[in-house]
Amino acid sequence: MAKSVHPRNVYVSASKDSLAEISQYLVADAWFSKRTFVDPIVSMGMHLISRLRDDADLRYICTEEPTGKRGRPRKYAGKIIPETIDRDYFTLVSKDEESTVHSAQVYSKALKRTIRLVHFTYSKAKGKESYKLYFCTDVTMPAGEILLYYQSRFQIEFLYRDGKQHTGLNDSQARSENKLNFQFNASLTAINIARVVHWLSLPKKERKAFSKSDIKTMNHNTLLLSRFIDVFGISPYSIKNQNYVRELTFYGAMAA
Repeated sequence: MAKSVHPRNVYVSASKDSLAEISQYLVADAWFSKRTFVDPIVSMGMHLISRLRDDADLRYICTEEPTGKRGRPRKYAGKIIPETIDRDYFTLVSKDEESTVHSAQVYSKALKRTIRLVHFTYSKAKGKESYKLYFCTDVTMPAGEILLYYQSRFQIEFLYRDGKQHTGLNDSQARSENKLNFQFNASLTAINIARVVHWLSLPKKERKAFSKSDIKTMNHNTLLLSRFIDVFGISPYSIKNQNYVRELTFYGAMAA
């Protein structure tokens, strides 16, 4: 009986040429870090960047010279315990007050292949630490680029989410490819312009999470407040209580 192929693999295989024109690297979340998905990707000449489970079974690769004794030389030098990695084996990539990044070439038992692992440790509340395991099937890829690609993927996801919810990404009824391209680009560009307008007026240290919903709420409140001032015959040049104005402007706003 023929083995069934998952629809995700069928789609990736059908889109191979289009994807290759963009990049040889495919980024996917932890759900896709399975051998049944990784093997087809690599067989197409591409590489996958993803995240492993926190309890992933990983092995140190033995770097000792053959002893000359009988039997097959040892391939692995023990299991990796993510909480206490061997700092002599892993290379320190970066370290600051919030996070520490190490990287190494290791063997994944689940994927049945050697991968480039990025061990990302970050600080939590009350001084506690936690970690995440990112990887790429291209063992030559720098750890910094793996993190950049993976984190960028989620920024793109937020862009599509906001486009669907606030700028009509899915609302076009056109069928022409050119018209659809214009619709999609206009929707996504509107989100990016809103980000620029919102963030550029703030110092970098004060730029918190962007919420398109908050932007719409604050602009609606500002317009409504101006309407009240106009209807009640209040002079627009009169001195206003800025604390109350700010409270009304941010009423109903909540960071995403």
